[in-house]
Amino acid sequence: MTESPLKGKTVLVVDDELDVLDTVAEELDMCMVDKAQDYNTALQYLASYTYDIVILDIMGVNGFELLQNSVDRGFPTVMLTAHALTQDALKKSIKLGAVSFLPKDKMSELRSFLEDVVLGEGKPVWLKFFEKLGAYFNKHFGPDWVEKDEFFKEFQEEVLKQK
Repeated sequence: MTESPLKGKTVLVVDDELDVLDTVAEELDMCMVDKAQDYNTALQYLASYTYDIVILDIMGVNGFELLQNSVDRGFPTVMLTAHALTQDALKKSIKLGAVSFLPKDKMSELRSFLEDVVLGEGKPVWLKFFEKLGAYFNKHFGPDWVEKDEFFKEFQEEVLKQK
């Protein structure tokens, strides 16, 4: 088995649910993980340290404001959400500069998604996102959700050009 590209990476995970923070830390046991359970603590971490990856919940911690702050600092940022699993939240995450977006019920795949981020050198990994989760989002949003929304249609075309 090859060593994970996540080994030794520094990760900040922000979620208002302690069990989610603990689960992410367990999944990323090869990383140095800082955990924040609220917006202000997360801001302090973002201002004080450098991260290879930042993982943000949307609800309960002002995730979109933290996303903007994290992206402004140059940290590759992944959105992890359950309650805000909507097309609007996905669209806003993309527009604000998130590199990926993961539903919490797919948290067992977190390591794989973050390895994609590291291997992609912190650049957006939306092509792999659509490859891995396309069927999931088709089931969740409907089979023609991309075609129905001009933003997603253009975005997916752009992503496919990068192939």
